[in-house]
Amino acid sequence: MADNFKERFSQAVKETETVVYSYLPEETGHQKTIFEAMNYSVKAGGKRLRPLLMREVYRLFGGNGPEIEPFMAAMEMIHTSSLIHDDLPCMDNDEYRRGKLTTWKAYGYDMAVLAGDALMIYAFETASKAFSMGADPAKAGRAIGILAEKTGIYGMIGGQTVDVELTGKAVPREKLDFIYRLKTGALLEASMMIGAVLAGATVEEIKEVETMASEVGLAFQIQDDILDVTSTQEELGKPVLSDEKNEKTTYVTLEGLEKAKRDVKEISDRAAGRLAGLPGKNEFLYNIIEMLVNRRN
Repeated sequence: MADNFKERFSQAVKETETVVYSYLPEETGHQKTIFEAMNYSVKAGGKRLRPLLMREVYRLFGGNGPEIEPFMAAMEMIHTSSLIHDDLPCMDNDEYRRGKLTTWKAYGYDMAVLAGDALMIYAFETASKAFSMGADPAKAGRAIGILAEKTGIYGMIGGQTVDVELTGKAVPREKLDFIYRLKTGALLEASMMIGAVLAGATVEEIKEVETMASEVGLAFQIQDDILDVTSTQEELGKPVLSDEKNEKTTYVTLEGLEKAKRDVKEISDRAAGRLAGLPGKNEFLYNIIEMLVNRRN
């Protein structure tokens, strides 16, 4: 079972990358440096979990058209944009990610800022291509609205704002949950919600998907905290003890390692229960979520 999943997951990642890469800009013209920086960042590796989860939820609800593909690419562009900005000296000041130089180290601070901005804007240009691919206009419009909301001040950027403001300060559990649900959970929510919306899920089903994705995101981020203190730079592909260096409160510093591990299991079990309650069956989706919250890198 494990070997079969690994093989299928590897193939799914390749398929997802083919979709994402097909929407990247050509590296030509006077502004080709920004195209190179954008493409370098997107192609720097990763599991492509957000677009992959989007596609699998789309399939769970019976979706089978091409209109999901521009949204898959858009999601990976937005996620990459956030990583570029996270790594900047004014944020986490990291020089390596996934074993490669971060964008600001490879292209300079100024070009990294521009590349992050460019990918976020280009993501919406890309998502809008769904309208010419047979997507129902109302569903595509709703999906773009979700993408914007979960990326912006009520989503990822809002979470990052609170995270930056509280660096070096004691953070209570309630506020840490808020940061994690927005900073990490919001894009996972958007990914799965968009898949459900485009496939024609009901309002109630979309809400359940949102809650499930929020729980997956929280478990994912707590696991990230755990790996930051238990893994190595070689395993993670980025510096460890980064949160300690940046004086950030995490679940591990707040509750201890063992409690954090228990939280991951409890929260991920709740998410799995919600998935089981949705119509349709997608064991591959369940296995992806299980891998996501129990990963070692």
